Amino acid sequence: MLIEERLQSRFIEKKMTLALAESITGGAMSARLVKIPDSSLYFQGSIVAYANSAKERFLAVSPDTLHQAHGAVSEKIAEAMAKGAHQQFISDFSLAVTGIAGPSGGSPGKPVGTVCFAIVGNTGVLLSWTSHFEGDRLQVIDQATEEAFSRLLSQIA
Repeated sequence: MLIEERLQSRFIEKKMTLALAESITGGAMSARLVKIPDSSLYFQGSIVAYANSAKERFLAVSPDTLHQAHGAVSEKIAEAMAKGAHQQFISDFSLAVTGIAGPSGGSPGKPVGTVCFAIVGNTGVLLSWTSHFEGDRLQVIDQATEEAFSRLLSQIA
């Protein structure tokens, strides 16, 4: 059984809802969820906020946090994105992801393949973390999606 099928079963069984905030994945996470019939029983929607201005406008990410304190690829930004999605969709859980898929855009401190994640529940931030993936752009996106879903599944056990 695919991980997105296991997520759907768990969310429906627990009568809970999910929202996403995607940057690096550009809608790939949402696409995997909605390929399965009845995803509308738990999946509220996604905001694909690729540009910093979209993160500010649609997810209420603070410009100061984005431009000065942490940069767009950080756990703080992932947390802010997840909180924004949680508020916009009024969901039980939200999952956010931001990162650098490459081939350009990396730096010594944040190389290509750096991805930051956050999961928010009704009690606030449940988990945030950073991972580093290898491979080309699509491989990084696929690995990030798989890891995000895996960690989310463990949070709703």
